[in-house]
Amino acid sequence: MSRVRCLQCNQTENIRKAGIIRGKQRFYCKTCSYHFTEDKIEKVKNIGPNVTDKQVSLSDIANASGFSIATVSRALNEKSDISVKTRELIKVLAEKMNYQPNLLAKSFVKQSTKTLGVIIPSLDTTIFSTMLSGIQEMAASSGYRIIICTSNEMYEQESANIQALMNNMIDGLLICHSIQTNSFEHLSIHVNKRIPIVQFYRVALGLSISQVLASDERGALEVTEYLIKKGCRKIAVLLGPKEFSLSQSRLKGYKIALKKHEINFDERLLTYVDFGQESVYKSVDYWLTYFPDVDAIISISDKSAAQIITKLKSINIKVPNQIRVVGFGNEFVGEILDPKLTTFDTQTKMIGKEASRLILDQISSGKREIKKLVIPGKLIVRDSA
Repeated sequence: MSRVRCLQCNQTENIRKAGIIRGKQRFYCKTCSYHFTEDKIEKVKNIGPNVTDKQVSLSDIANASGFSIATVSRALNEKSDISVKTRELIKVLAEKMNYQPNLLAKSFVKQSTKTLGVIIPSLDTTIFSTMLSGIQEMAASSGYRIIICTSNEMYEQESANIQALMNNMIDGLLICHSIQTNSFEHLSIHVNKRIPIVQFYRVALGLSISQVLASDERGALEVTEYLIKKGCRKIAVLLGPKEFSLSQSRLKGYKIALKKHEINFDERLLTYVDFGQESVYKSVDYWLTYFPDVDAIISISDKSAAQIITKLKSINIKVPNQIRVVGFGNEFVGEILDPKLTTFDTQTKMIGKEASRLILDQISSGKREIKKLVIPGKLIVRDSA
């Protein structure tokens, strides 16, 4: 029977007839001690690499193999009550048929999709991509996948992303809010539901949700004190929207430093921007018009700090000789600027890792304990200050 190929070891030698069972010729492979019937041979022969244009089901594998659906299911799930030989045969057959497990169906059984949803404002700056790297690294180490959505700094897109992720039965949601987000009903309606939610970097104040933050207050204090010790007395601050928790925290740190060194706070030295280049340039024009003696600028981000330096250089103001500039975030752009940017490193990758770890802890424990983590940062002194 050299023309018959064993379904277990794929050999054609040492195949022997082994009687008739339910009207079908039975064969025995002496090489691997496996029994099979001719109807299984025909079914397997007819299976090509593109067995079907539709999703292959357990029923399809059962029909092709001659085993029951229950046996196929248990074999693919490595159940010990199914023999090793049967398990291997079914797994090889499933692979040949390009079978993909139905994760949604599994999630109904296990009450878990092993998936985290992540919403970030954009991928245009290394701040958010680095946070995403930290989230991915921690999630993968725990066997979780992530679905990434970007809001493109738009409230409507952020809200739509939340609903789409919830509809996909994610196990947890990690969110960093858009610049337009100043109300949080779209998130608060999910707070009391089963799914864990963790905010990071840009967070909503007043919601009963765990948060992972940069050391914004401490960072602004350190930056301001550094500039004061360098002799600066007229320090302007470029902030994001007033609703941002990080804007409020950095403003608080700035005020503490001024008070500590007995420098009067002047609210007119503050501007609030939408991170667009036009609004940054307008802020610089405003300071130079009304405060020609301004000697330092603290920026909400490295990207905006780079725009400030570009604007100052375009009107022949030397950095740092005339005005010192400091950013936040320690983005890659700071290292390639001329002059290189002094910045406060907010440890963005660690923020992502801790946000991921926090939500995975909530998922595994089943507890919804609210935590607030602040990730320490550090001042990195370069040429711009």
